[in-house]
Amino acid sequence: MKKSKIFWGYAVLALVIYAVVQLLISNGVIQNYYQNMFIAMCINIILAVSLHVIIGVTGQFSIGHAGFLAVGAYISAICTMKFGMPFITAILIGAIVAALAGLLVGIPSLRLKGDYLAIATLGFAEIIRIVFVNTDYVGGAAGLQVTHQSTWTYAFFGVFITILVISNFTNSRHGRACISIREDEIAADAMGINTTYYKVVAFAIGSFFAGVAGAIYAHNYYIIQPTAFGFLKSFDILIFVVLGGLGSLSGSVIAAILLTVVSTYLQDFPETRMIIYSLILILVMLYRPTGLLGSKEITAYFKFGKKGGTRV
Repeated sequence: MKKSKIFWGYAVLALVIYAVVQLLISNGVIQNYYQNMFIAMCINIILAVSLHVIIGVTGQFSIGHAGFLAVGAYISAICTMKFGMPFITAILIGAIVAALAGLLVGIPSLRLKGDYLAIATLGFAEIIRIVFVNTDYVGGAAGLQVTHQSTWTYAFFGVFITILVISNFTNSRHGRACISIREDEIAADAMGINTTYYKVVAFAIGSFFAGVAGAIYAHNYYIIQPTAFGFLKSFDILIFVVLGGLGSLSGSVIAAILLTVVSTYLQDFPETRMIIYSLILILVMLYRPTGLLGSKEITAYFKFGKKGGTRV
């Protein structure tokens, strides 16, 4: 009962935030610059939370998340630009194809561990990028023009559904099985947990929501190019999870918001932007080596929250 009240409390708070921001946008108080920042923030939150279920919950070191982002972006863009489908349908199709791509790379490679898995996922992401570079149907290296259809509403509810699904998955028996794999895969296997199955499931869920982020991303920037989905993009997403704290969903959300704001305001200083951005990351990791929240959720810092947190 207590958990149910907390859940509905956060749900109502989130919807109030959405309504307030939407009202300000409708009345012209929040202009396009800040609206685009909010949408970019939502995209980054979806990416951070979707990678969190792979690395933070299941403990699988993946650095190929940009590949699933690219699949969702291009497939959704093809649906809207080539076949004239509604945007919401394009989002679902892009997410499903991204999940299938996650299964495609997950089934053969998730028997690998650690650095070997990281290299395999990075290689997959680069294969995806090269395929789009050499496909004239989607514009090749020049990219594909896309109509602007992403709005604050689509971005917000994308975040809302992503957090809702992954939070409930983490707290379910399936999520506990994934956490046991993160803690000690050999012990989990000895206890009868199908470790390969749960790693693939976590990978598919993370890929699905990366596809959702890709669809919103594609229809927010008018043009998508393969260069936007290189390995540096995967590392950007990885930074959100590590900076927020491995094992902390709310930490990933906070890190995504913080770094999106920092990156947006540093655009006025293109020469020193990456230097300042890197210094901020170095300082945070020096003084908070376990991330902003470590392995705890933000509710642990409130009286109604759960004390402590799971070990990483």
